[in-house]
Amino acid sequence: MQIIKVASPSDSLLFGKANKYHYMDSFQGSIIDTDNTITPLAVLKAFFQTSPKWVSALFSLRNKIVKIIGLKTSQTIKNKEELIANLKGVTNEQIGLFKIFESSSNEIIMGEDDKHLNFRVSLLLDSSSSHQELKNITITTTVQFNNTLGKLYFIPVKPFHHQIVPSILKGIIKELKNCK
Repeated sequence: MQIIKVASPSDSLLFGKANKYHYMDSFQGSIIDTDNTITPLAVLKAFFQTSPKWVSALFSLRNKIVKIIGLKTSQTIKNKEELIANLKGVTNEQIGLFKIFESSSNEIIMGEDDKHLNFRVSLLLDSSSSHQELKNITITTTVQFNNTLGKLYFIPVKPFHHQIVPSILKGIIKELKNCK
């Protein structure tokens, strides 16, 4: 399964407003969807179901460190499977550090605002222009720095981010294939 870095999709909800991002990247993978049953909500649920253990460990370490300087941390999630099963993908729904800000028929935008930076993650699902049964899943991340702390915070995060997002995207695709 190939995950590639791509240009950020101009039709994303992320770009419908006059937002200025200090950082942005997009990664894309594809999946065959012959029954046309994969939805943005299915992608969202797979996003939370498939986080590799090493990513969870990094987030746990992140929470311990940033709590000291007063940044937001995600709460320990009890009954994660039940919470994921009940996700609807609607505005203001929250799971861990991720709040849903916006959704459409092919995209869900989630993220968080904090005193140091604001981030958004787009889960965009669209059909390939060359093959109707082939669906592209694009994860786009944007970051707005609110102050110097945000810039400093992102320096060590960025290299991990470039490993985390493709790994999560592979997990999403694998999970969606297993659900078919």
